[in-house]
Amino acid sequence: MKTSRRKFILGTGSAVAVSSLSSLGAEPTAATNESPAATPAATSIIDCQSHLFSPEIVALMEKRTSDPRVVTRDGARSVQMGDWLRKIPPPYLDVDAKLATMDANGIALTALSMNDPGPEWFGGDGEAVARMANDFVSEVVRKHPTRFFGLCLLPLQDQRAGERELERCVLQLKMKGILLYTNLAGRFPDEPQYRWLFARAQELQLPILLHPAKPVTIDFVKGYEMTSSLGNMFDNTIALTRIIMAGIFDQFPRLKLVCPHLGGTLPYIIGRLDHQTQILKRGPKNLTRAPSEYLRQIWLDIVSPPPLAMRFGYDFMGAE
Repeated sequence: MKTSRRKFILGTGSAVAVSSLSSLGAEPTAATNESPAATPAATSIIDCQSHLFSPEIVALMEKRTSDPRVVTRDGARSVQMGDWLRKIPPPYLDVDAKLATMDANGIALTALSMNDPGPEWFGGDGEAVARMANDFVSEVVRKHPTRFFGLCLLPLQDQRAGERELERCVLQLKMKGILLYTNLAGRFPDEPQYRWLFARAQELQLPILLHPAKPVTIDFVKGYEMTSSLGNMFDNTIALTRIIMAGIFDQFPRLKLVCPHLGGTLPYIIGRLDHQTQILKRGPKNLTRAPSEYLRQIWLDIVSPPPLAMRFGYDFMGAE
């Protein structure tokens, strides 16, 4: 029997959402007078991947003469990064619109973060951009503490700046997790210069949400406007696979990692990695388990349109 995506999410899918997010330091809460449209049956749904643009950062990008910058064409604003344009519709800057969408879809609580471009694209201004982004998110959380909790962005092109901003976000802004892009201006997060972040996240028991950025495959997927539909999913897949194959979960066994979009394409092809590493003995020699075993300790969200894909992710990963 066929079912719709909405029915699946409100049924089995809501269990996935709760299981995936309960360790982010945010418990499902009952509807309050902040959320009159939320219904009791749906108050357990948590959205771990939700974004707003900071008006201050948009204004900054409007003044820039190099990418990333904001351009206006035919009355519509877009972020420009090379020949990739991403529109910024007015609701993407509107907290009330975000709350209305949450209420209309029975979402009780949202992990709020900035969308890309991340601080690593701003060079020497990266730390200032990260502070703007994190101050913006934390202010939204302060005004709506029963509806949002914050994920911080870090200027990872500069380790000391990244460390400073992480401490500020945790100690002062009380943010509950880290948003880590699948590539950092073309560098992958498993590379040695970023290992300090995984170590500190484990120490602080902060979850990391691995989120797509401008994909490294953009030159191959920009035709037919496939950047978001394919490129972002491939970026999820590549970054997550590299993190597993680098042995990061052996080095940091208590690391909490969340990957959106049902893990890109990795759950569907993980058997090939198991066969390559376990049978053919190709790839890294330092892994202590099959890649599929590491994958099962990662939380996946269910942002994927087909209910069949959600069902596969649910069956593969389990409710917990």
